Amino acid sequence: MSSRILPVATPAQVRAYARRLVLRHPRDLAVVLGLHALAAATGLVTPRLLGALVEDVRDGRADIDTTGLAIAGFVIVQGVLIRYAYLASAKLGERVLAELREEFVDRVLAVPLSTVERAGTGDLVTRASRDVDTLSTSVRYAMPETLVAAVVGGLTVAALMLNGPLVALPALVAVPLLVAVMRWYLPRAHRGYLRENAAWARIGDGLTETVQGSRTVEALGLAERRHERGDADIAASYKVERYTLGLRTVLFPVMEMSFVLPVVSTLLVGGLLYINDMATLAQVTAATLYAQQLIEPVDTLLQWLDELQLGGASLARLLGVGSVPPDRTPGGERPDGERITARDVHYSYRAGHDVLHGVDLDLRPGERLAMVGPSGAGKSTLGRLLAGVDGPRAGAVTVGAGGGVPLVALPLDDLRGHVALVTQEHHVFRGTLRENLVMARGDATDDDIAEVLAAVDWDGPGLDTLVGSGGETLSPAQAQQLALARLVLADPHTLVLDEATSLLDPRAARRLERSLAAVLDGRTVVAIAHRLHTAHDADRVAVVEDGRITELGTHADLLAAQGSYAALWASWRS
Repeated sequence: MSSRILPVATPAQVRAYARRLVLRHPRDLAVVLGLHALAAATGLVTPRLLGALVEDVRDGRADIDTTGLAIAGFVIVQGVLIRYAYLASAKLGERVLAELREEFVDRVLAVPLSTVERAGTGDLVTRASRDVDTLSTSVRYAMPETLVAAVVGGLTVAALMLNGPLVALPALVAVPLLVAVMRWYLPRAHRGYLRENAAWARIGDGLTETVQGSRTVEALGLAERRHERGDADIAASYKVERYTLGLRTVLFPVMEMSFVLPVVSTLLVGGLLYINDMATLAQVTAATLYAQQLIEPVDTLLQWLDELQLGGASLARLLGVGSVPPDRTPGGERPDGERITARDVHYSYRAGHDVLHGVDLDLRPGERLAMVGPSGAGKSTLGRLLAGVDGPRAGAVTVGAGGGVPLVALPLDDLRGHVALVTQEHHVFRGTLRENLVMARGDATDDDIAEVLAAVDWDGPGLDTLVGSGGETLSPAQAQQLALARLVLADPHTLVLDEATSLLDPRAARRLERSLAAVLDGRTVVAIAHRLHTAHDADRVAVVEDGRITELGTHADLLAAQGSYAALWASWRS
């Protein structure tokens, strides 16, 4: 399995969680079990009545009308009980499913951003969509159906034994066969379905990357390579799905055989017992009908057991999201200042391959620092460390005076009060424009919102307009303005802008940056930019090359130094 895939819970963790989830509602569970047991019990009366009727017919003393009315009465009572039993099962299932979904959302929100980005979007999206849908089917249908089948099957076997142990034994002839095939099938199915879901995650990851980077794919002529990646992912998915299909081609024929054997065995052995006066005709008739009745719960149990394997694999993937270890350990210290400092910072995405090499940087409170350099030099990585999104492999990034407190030692709520990151990526949530803004600060008034919208030169829809999925579509520039306004409303003292205006045309970006200048006055701003006019307006410029800060100073000083920055400036102006 790829190292980029998020962790998966163990079978023991899945069983323990499922047990806790169901047992949270003992009273509702008792009602469901009680109703299904009563419904099953009323259904078991009919074979006894029919068995007695057959014997009475043989003896010439049958009361068909009375027996028929009794059977009709029990069928009606059973129908009513089944109706309320399934209603109670559905209510319990929906309640359990709602709790599970809420807990999954909590787990997702608790996953460190660094882990989400390294895992890729495909795996997390697959868990939040396909795995949730699969688990919904299991909770809504497979779990109650399996529960009902177990209750009905257990009571039917009990009725068989009460009817007569000797005539009951032939009906159990298929049990060893079923036990053997299920012991063979279940562990293989669990592993197979986990691999199947992981393969779907890789397909989703590849498709997401292709769609999101479609312009890059087209510009660089990567279409054939992306096709090959998609074909390889689909081929891998086909291979694992063929494996699970192969398991089912063994399971289902054995199941069908196990349904026929009990009825045939009961008739044959029961007939011999009757001939030898070891069982009555009523017992043989009732046992045969009970063996026939066992087919439905056993079939239901085994059919939904396959769905439960799928649901169990999906639950393992959903629970695995909560197994991601935290990327920070909050301490009890609180910073006594707002100065952010990086000391001898090293960072690597892969062990042994540093992308930052001993970076030192002091951010002066209230300054505007522009970070420039060639693509792949480490600008965005350094920006993420300065924003506390990632922690350094070695060295420290701190906030405060006198050595400060490491950013990764601050709780997230406290961290975002000190520093925040805005990238080219942004999201417009479904809701009104006002709701999209106040999530940054719940107590914000309309006047506060109007002020930040004016600061970003907002010319989009009004505050009560529905935006996001199903609402009014915002242009890329408007969505980025919204993200910036949301950040200004949150009011951290340090902002890291990672090419935050890159989606705007040059004129709009320039206008937005001028508007922001007044609002950002007094805050520390790190602007990672590819448009060098940002550097021209900054208090200082840091040139990042090959994971190191090679130049640091004002625009004028760096031009006078005739180094890398001067060459970049000359190239940009030409």
